[in-house]
Amino acid sequence: MRKLINTGVLLILAIPFFANAQQPAPTLKFTTPSGWVEEKASSAMRVAQYKLPKETGDAEDASLVLYYFGQSGGGGISANLERWIGQMKQSDGSDSKDKAKQDSFKVNGLAITTIDLTGTYTAETAPGSGQFLNNPNYRLRAAVIETPKGSYYLKLVGPEKTVAKWNNSVTDFVKSLEWK
Repeated sequence: MRKLINTGVLLILAIPFFANAQQPAPTLKFTTPSGWVEEKASSAMRVAQYKLPKETGDAEDASLVLYYFGQSGGGGISANLERWIGQMKQSDGSDSKDKAKQDSFKVNGLAITTIDLTGTYTAETAPGSGQFLNNPNYRLRAAVIETPKGSYYLKLVGPEKTVAKWNNSVTDFVKSLEWK
């Protein structure tokens, strides 16, 4: 009987140790839609990077990137929305902010804020380069995904027809996001 008690004590002490050692820390999980082409992330800040093949008649593919800059990196929701809106210019000279469609909702317990707008994509080619793109008839969809370890940032940009082709799969991707 003494041996049985000692074995039981060792087993009880070992269970929490092994349970904790085998459980990975929670992270953002998602399901990649079929047809998306996974690319090698071009920086450590890119959690995932995809090419969404172009629609017939478009000259370029769309690009979707999921970023993570650390628990307190990347800036707030408003700052990112303003930056993304500032990357799109309207051919009629109107304010892109007036054309942007913004939404906030929850997916699997995660707060998500999105922006969707079309126009001429004029983002800087690389941070600090001083050179800017000039891509008319583009569409930008972006999102801030709030998690317990800080925000993740999703940015999709490409020709309007190509982004429209992949619109439903992008929505499915966002709906698949979960923290576990």
